[in-house]
Amino acid sequence: MASAAWTGVSAAAHAQDSPWMLRARVLGVLPDEAGTLKAGGATLPGDVDISDQYVPEFDITYFFNKHVAAELILAVTPHDVKAVNVTVPGALTDATVDLGDVWLLPPTLTVQYHFTEMGQFKPYVGAGVNATFFFDEDEGPVADGISYDSSFGPALQAGFDYDLDGEPGGWAFNADIKKIWINTDVKVDFTTALGTDVKADVDIDPLVVGVGFGYRF
Repeated sequence: MASAAWTGVSAAAHAQDSPWMLRARVLGVLPDEAGTLKAGGATLPGDVDISDQYVPEFDITYFFNKHVAAELILAVTPHDVKAVNVTVPGALTDATVDLGDVWLLPPTLTVQYHFTEMGQFKPYVGAGVNATFFFDEDEGPVADGISYDSSFGPALQAGFDYDLDGEPGGWAFNADIKKIWINTDVKVDFTTALGTDVKADVDIDPLVVGVGFGYRF
């Protein structure tokens, strides 16, 4: 009996002291986009429209102590991109131009503070940095080519874990929201359609909402 009791205490202590937590979530990536279009040094009337997307995500969290942790999220998101309300005299008038699609790889590292005095409910807040890389660009049916510069910017976060096992360690339900600031310079080759390149300074700035489950071991 003493041995069994010691085993139970040791297991609980190990779960409480475990520094690692893995989560799998479904994310809604909701861009709050804005852009400035230029051709030949002149600003063009128009804006940028980037589609919402829903994707799976994986993250790794390391707890330095019961309050402070660091989280790294890993996901890729495809987005359709359009230039809207574009006016180019003699070529396009109040047009919507399909700029194809692009994939984003936006690893985000945040440092979090966890409030652990509320029983099974454990809210947290965080702040950190994001790096976004663009790949597999498809220029769409109008442009001859398109390229995106990488982006680096801040990120803010809030969320909570709810311990499903009733104690630290084991399974938890998670809900999380992040605001990420992403800015990229875009170059669109419109040689065939317009005889020039169009450059855009694009703010993507998505709100990223996620729900899922985590396991602390």
